[in-house]
Amino acid sequence: MLLLFLIGEKTHPYIVLDTGILPIFNLTYNHKTKGTISGMLKGDLISRSADHHAYRLTEKGYDELCLEFPFFRFVKHEWDGLWRVISYEIPEKKRDMRDRLRRSMKGWGLGPWHRSFWITPHPIIENLRTLVYGREEEKYIHAFESTHIFGKREDLVEKVWSISEIEKKYRGALSQWHELLSSEKKPKEKLTQITDLYIDLIRDDPGLPKSLVTHRWIGFEAFFLFKEIKRILYQSTLLSV
Repeated sequence: MLLLFLIGEKTHPYIVLDTGILPIFNLTYNHKTKGTISGMLKGDLISRSADHHAYRLTEKGYDELCLEFPFFRFVKHEWDGLWRVISYEIPEKKRDMRDRLRRSMKGWGLGPWHRSFWITPHPIIENLRTLVYGREEEKYIHAFESTHIFGKREDLVEKVWSISEIEKKYRGALSQWHELLSSEKKPKEKLTQITDLYIDLIRDDPGLPKSLVTHRWIGFEAFFLFKEIKRILYQSTLLSV
């Protein structure tokens, strides 16, 4: 799904998954990949073109992608202004349960507010309900939706997500991109390495909306820069085949 979004961008056009594009994402068209594609088709996460040769991301697939890479949500949607607050106090003797819950919520843009309280601007309450419904951990969890009444939001963002540290990571990656683009490496190799660096970045980005980090947030700059680099290098890769 990430491949289809990054190559096809947010209009979700059909993409041919050929040997030219798969290696950029460290994929090969083998039995495992075919099984994954089949599962995503059945789950309506992707759809297939009439000739069965190309695929695109569905809206359901896009929503699912945003649960792993929350940065993409507010590239396309506006924030509704609501904070989601999750509280859970799972006993130490049930550490495995607690760790499993944290892993499941890892991509939801959650940040630690206070002890046992996590917040996110992402609309994940229904996802949480589905995740824990009928399971033992359900009795340890409370979830709320709230607006911000007063206090400096920029201070809250820094406290919860250490946004200045994330910005440093972006600046370091942009410097590496510049070095790669200036190198003598082939376009496909450049695109593969830049894509790897970008995926590492967005795994750590909580995907905060523009109203919290402003339009000048380096994450948005990196996204649009990546799209332009991808367009140029991808076209060069196709021409060199």
